[in-house]
This record gives sequence, C-alpha cells and structure tokens, in this order.
Amino acid sequence: MNVTESRFENRQLHMEDYLQMVSAEQKEYAEVFDYSKITEKSGVITDYWTDNLLDLILRKENLNKAYKQIKANKGSGGIDGMQVDELLPYLRENQETLIQKIRDGRYKPNPVRRVEIPKETKGEFRKLGVPTVVDRVIQQAITQELTPIYEEQFSENSYGFRPKRGAHDALRQCQKNVNEGYVYVVDMDLEKFFDTVCQSKLIEVLSRTIKDGKVISLIHKYLNAGVIANGMFESTEIGMPQGGPLSPLLSNIMLNELDKEIESRGHRFVRYADDCMIFCKSRKSAERTLKNIIPFIERKLFLKVNRKKTGVAHISKVKYLGYTFYRNKGKCRFRVHPKSVTKMKDKIRELTDRNNGMSNAKREEKYQQFVRGWVNYFRLADMKKLLRETDEWARRRIRAVYWKQWKKVKTKYRMLKALGLEHWKAKELACSRKGCWRMAQVLNQIFSNKIITKLGYTSILDYYLVVCEN
Repeated sequence: MNVTESRFENRQLHMEDYLQMVSAEQKEYAEVFDYSKITEKSGVITDYWTDNLLDLILRKENLNKAYKQIKANKGSGGIDGMQVDELLPYLRENQETLIQKIRDGRYKPNPVRRVEIPKETKGEFRKLGVPTVVDRVIQQAITQELTPIYEEQFSENSYGFRPKRGAHDALRQCQKNVNEGYVYVVDMDLEKFFDTVCQSKLIEVLSRTIKDGKVISLIHKYLNAGVIANGMFESTEIGMPQGGPLSPLLSNIMLNELDKEIESRGHRFVRYADDCMIFCKSRKSAERTLKNIIPFIERKLFLKVNRKKTGVAHISKVKYLGYTFYRNKGKCRFRVHPKSVTKMKDKIRELTDRNNGMSNAKREEKYQQFVRGWVNYFRLADMKKLLRETDEWARRRIRAVYWKQWKKVKTKYRMLKALGLEHWKAKELACSRKGCWRMAQVLNQIFSNKIITKLGYTSILDYYLVVCEN
C-alpha cells in the first residue's frame, strides 16, 4: 500500500489526461483514429487490438475522455485525500511517469476508502469502496474500451449499467412478459453479490475475450487493491469494490454467464444489475426453474443465493426496482411499492423539518430537485391519488415551517396582512397560541397552494401529469 505524505509528491495518482494543457476544457484533441472503422475493415486489425488492448486504453483520446467524465461526476476523494479539482495539475506534471508504469506493469492501485450507506433493511449497510481520483480515471479509461467489446456479448434482457438502457426499459420488458401470460416469477436475490464474487472465476471469464495479459493483470490488481476501513488495511481476496467506474461493467460480465445459462434453458427473464426475475406461466414451472438454476449459480459461478429473499411469487406480490405490478382489464400496470412511498415521505419530512436550520432558498431548491427526480423515475406508475394526498400533506408541512419562522406576533401580523387578511383577523391569528401544525391547517386558504408553488415548491401531482407515461 502506498500512503502519500505530501500534497502532490509521491502520490500514487495515475495515468490521466494526456492533457498537456488545460485545453481539455478549451479544445478537443484531433481524432487519432476511428476504432469502429478499423474493426469494420479488417478482422486481423480487430484481433490486434483485442490482443493489444492496453495500447487502446492509453490513447490520448481515450484518456482525455476519461478525465472529463470523472471531472463531470465529481465525487469525494480516496485515501490520499486528493480531490477532483486537484487532479489536472498533478497529472500534467506526472502523466508520463504514470503511463509508463502502467505499460511496464509496475503500477499498483491504492486501496479504496470504505464508506457504508444504510439499506432499506434496518441494521444492514451497503459497503462502498471509493477509489482515489486517479484510479477512477484509469478505471474509466478501461471501462470505455471494454464496454463496446462486451456490449456485443451481453443479453438483450440485461438492462443495468448499459448504454442507452435503464430501469424503465427493464420494467417495460417485465410488463410485456406479464401481458403475454408469464405471471409467475422467480424473484432472485444474490446475497452480497459484490462482496462474494469469486475473483478467479471473473478473471477466467475476462480472459476468454481479453487476450492482452497486461490489461487482465491491471484489472486483477484493482480487485486485490484492498480496503482502508477505520484506518486499518483489509485485504480483498474475494469480491470486488462497489463504487468505482469499473465495477458495474465487471458485474455485468460476471452475470452475463447467468444470462446465457437462462437463455439456453429457454426461459424469459429480466436482469437489472444483480436483480433478476425469471418469468413463467405457472407456479409449478417457476418452482422447478428455481430449483434447477440455484446449483448453477452456486457451483458454477460460486455466488450465493439468499434463500430468505429468493422465491416464487405471482407478479402482483413482487417488488422490482421500486415498483410493484397489478393487472387492470387484462393488462399489466405499475404502482409505486409501499416501501418506495415510505422512503419518499421520509425524504420530504427531512426537507421540511422545522428544525434543520436550512435556509428557505436552499430548502426550495432541494425540494424541487427531489420532486422532479422522484417523479421522473416513477412516471410509469399509476399514482394520482397518492400524489394528491402527498401534496396536501407536504404543503401543510411547508406552511408550518414558515409559521415557525415568523416567530414574533408582529411578524406574523405583518405577513398575514401581506397575504390579504383583514386587520382584525390577522391580529386574531397572530396572537393565537395554537401549535405550528395546527396553524398550518388554519392557514390553508390564506397561504394558498398557488403561493406555495410560486415560492418554488413544485406540486408533485402537477409535475407528474406533465411527465407521466401511463
């Protein structure tokens, strides 16, 4: 493990932007060559680049693109403390040395920084590994060149972390399967997938396609880089870090083996990352499929199936990607799963907490961002009634926030007068000793929905009616 001491010197930051100048943000490098055109013309040249993939990864064009992507994504630094804003000056000074180390096989990635985020299940955490910013650039450069190679191999029923594919595409395919009579599903849950991946199996799968040993070795080094947790180093002989640009692609490469096996057995399925559902026409068929697929997953892929969370169910009893399914007039439709509704309301409670010390401008901005993001994701669902009720509840919380902020009687009186109340009524309400929540209901007609919308608190229902796709 290389621990860096100075701000920049001796940091094991890695290959980057062959930038040679800040012009990564000012002008583009001329295209060196068009890989896609080369591969179309000659299978021999294609084989050359498959066997000499490292040269492709270390091209100026690819490295510049990787740098720009990492800079756009921002994010916090790794164990060396270097932030994205510090990346360019360091790389301009050290790029040649770093690139040569990679070419010679002497480059050693830094361990990742352990970050734990809570899961929906109380007491459980998802372990993330944050690489250093330079490691992120190298991983991004590798990912950019491996993606088009493996995209040709991936299944049409795989939707997670793939170009021009997403959760909505996976859900529409589920809907299509249900409409064609496949109403029973094997709801598959892989236990701690990223933490239990067999590295030797993954390297074996990678080696079938990647013939450049230096690239295989570099990827293996990232898998074995280790983790810094609570100031202590932990080795990573199994699993792969979840949090770097490379891990989503590696997970798809590993689980593509499962995809091919399911397809060879003639089953319909949908997979988004490690969330997989196999569709069947009867419960017996689904139970038989589950029984037969588990041995392949555990004995051939060396992964663990979570028996408690894996099972057979009717489509109406399943949660998938935050949605649940129901049938209306013979057609499959979507609803928001109750757990997703609970999470949404918890977030609104957090944003409209009267004691969180957030400024009005910041609260309005964050509220609008959350509403737009949440509705855009769940726009496939039928939820007019849910959103109407949620809007009423959220607006009452917002009124309570403002009532508490007004504090003094004279401030309340002045604001109520500004809202159009007569003198006697404004004075009566300003002197009221009722609590914030009760007064928020009293203010319902005075502090109107229209005013709240003008303040920047987007109506969830109104925005849904604009973007919904059902």
